[in-house]
This record gives sequence, C-alpha cells and structure tokens, in this order.
Amino acid sequence: MALRRCACGVLMEDGRILLGKRAPHRELYPSAWDMVGGHQEAGETLDQTLVREFEEEIDVTPMAFEKRVVIVEPRSEENGERDYHVYAITRWHGPGPHMCGDEHTALDWFTIGDALGLDLALAEYRDVLRRL
Repeated sequence: MALRRCACGVLMEDGRILLGKRAPHRELYPSAWDMVGGHQEAGETLDQTLVREFEEEIDVTPMAFEKRVVIVEPRSEENGERDYHVYAITRWHGPGPHMCGDEHTALDWFTIGDALGLDLALAEYRDVLRRL
C-alpha cells in the first residue's frame, strides 16, 4: 500500500485550540478527539489539502497557517502507511467553525492543558500541543 499524506491542524485563538471528536463510524480512531484535516488528493499541495479539508469539515478557510511537524502513523501495520502534516492556524474566515457532514460528533475549544487530558487520536499530538 502506498504512503498516504494527510494535512491536519488546529485553529488557535485566545490561548485555546479547536478539536473535533471523530464520529464512532470512522475507520481510524473512532470517537477520539482529533485535529481537523484529511487525506491529500491527487494534484494537491499539502497547503491546498489543509484549506479544502477545513472548508469541507468545519466551514472555515485558513488564511494564516504554519506547518509545525510531521507525525508518522504509529500503527502502520493496522492503519497503513500515513504521515500527518500538522499545522497551526492563526487566522481564518468563513461562517464556521461548525460541523459539516458526519465526520465529527462534536467540535470544541480547549486550553492546551485541557486538551492534553482528552482521549486523543494520536498520543503524539500531546508533544505537538505542548509546543504550540
């Protein structure tokens, strides 16, 4: 199976970050808190993937963002080879954030400290969040 590249990130505002709770029907990491994002499509740059995923999932368009880290899928035997390109988003526009579609069951703002205590999709997110 080929490597799948993903772009994901967090909106950052007033010392808080936005996370989404994955729906229970999701194949990977069901019902866990996660960053918004998804898989890169053919012909897209990772920046374009980030913008598209945020528009599709929470109805916002990232305007100012920076890639912070790349996380390699820790359970590649089960989930396939993937890498997650994680962005911090500090400016955006649009009517959201609000849930669009059925990928999430909740969206919420958290302090970094509160987010560290959540059931996160990837344990590696904790190190990333501490450095935000």
